[in-house]
Amino acid sequence: MLDTENPAFKPYAQLKTRIQRVPLSATESLRVRTLADHMQYADPHGHAQQLGIGSAVWPLFGLIWPSSIQLARKLKNRPVRPQEKILELGCGLGLASLLMHRRGAQVHASDCHPLASHFLETNQALNGLSGLPYVHAQWGEPACPDLLSTLGLTPAHQRYDLIVGSDLLYERSTPALLADLVHQRAKAQAEVWIVDPDRGHRNRFTQEMAQYGFKLMWQVCLRDRPILTAEGEELAYKGRCLQYRRD
Repeated sequence: MLDTENPAFKPYAQLKTRIQRVPLSATESLRVRTLADHMQYADPHGHAQQLGIGSAVWPLFGLIWPSSIQLARKLKNRPVRPQEKILELGCGLGLASLLMHRRGAQVHASDCHPLASHFLETNQALNGLSGLPYVHAQWGEPACPDLLSTLGLTPAHQRYDLIVGSDLLYERSTPALLADLVHQRAKAQAEVWIVDPDRGHRNRFTQEMAQYGFKLMWQVCLRDRPILTAEGEELAYKGRCLQYRRD
């Protein structure tokens, strides 16, 4: 069960969850609370439905995805720049954001799921962290401001030096919509890192990004790089880290 005293979360108190340790290297890991039952669905007030999240995809935010581990591992080796502002899109459980926040980076986590902020708050506490800002950000149809106010969520409005995300290009319509959101939130000079598990839409995304002045600078192959899952199982990973820059 999810242990929280937040009144806004009481309707979800019966969700089945568990705490998992996610290894990021031989010496570093994060503890995160995840959904224990991947078939769960809870939307008592219809908030998720209003945000365009149906029952089939509702639980996806609460899982540990291999691409999110790969993104966190990549960012772990990136120097922290004190003045740099970072945004993680589609953060889910927030692995990359938690890692960067722990290292002292100025990072905002974001997602469109109404429970993402609650799980992020819990996962901060599990790792002795606090103060990681969360903002609502989604591609496609924007959320109603009144709904976000009801949920106590702040829409993303800043512009960032670095925007990151993992496993976001999962539908044919996503490349154009995601590129537009990146353009809205990126500074005139910005970097974008997207880890994609070869879902087949990265070329289209690169074309869409080019319309906003972003050039694909590096395409790091992550093929056959093993990851150690939260269950301790070693799995081969197939994918790429797409790194764009707009100057």
